[in-house]
Amino acid sequence: MPLRPGHCYRHFGTPPYTREEYIRSIPPVQIPKFELGNIKGSFEVELRLVTTRPGQIRANALEAARQQANKYLEKRLGSQNYHMRIMTYPHHILRENKMIAAAGADRLQDGMRLAFGTPIGRAARVSVGQTVILVRVNREYIDEAKKALIRAKSKLPLPCRIIITQIARAS
Repeated sequence: MPLRPGHCYRHFGTPPYTREEYIRSIPPVQIPKFELGNIKGSFEVELRLVTTRPGQIRANALEAARQQANKYLEKRLGSQNYHMRIMTYPHHILRENKMIAAAGADRLQDGMRLAFGTPIGRAARVSVGQTVILVRVNREYIDEAKKALIRAKSKLPLPCRIIITQIARAS
């Protein structure tokens, strides 16, 4: 079975590589906005996209999920009827030991000698039950928000589920 792109970076067994003061050429965070919609609005219901397994979510997968959910909510509800927040931040910097797979390439690379790798991207490490995306809406828009989170879930490499909770009003 061929490996899918990003398959090698889904699970982790090493300590996180996050100390930016020691890393040259740090890849930038690809997510431009972590909060979307009506940030100051008051809503009745909160929907959370929660992971069911530990793993890593690459920054480009987080950005794809954010774009997909936001586009759906913006189109169906309008920008004033929801608040969406990306709850995870891609701190971990991914490394790759680049290998050349062509004829005569054995003279251009060192194999596993000095195989620490160069930074190629970022990922967010998540644990079981950690919220990835949070959406707040009023009761009449629960189904649309759920559909948006299902679309975002299809972009993430880990299995997720949606948890719906009532927001307590401060009186």
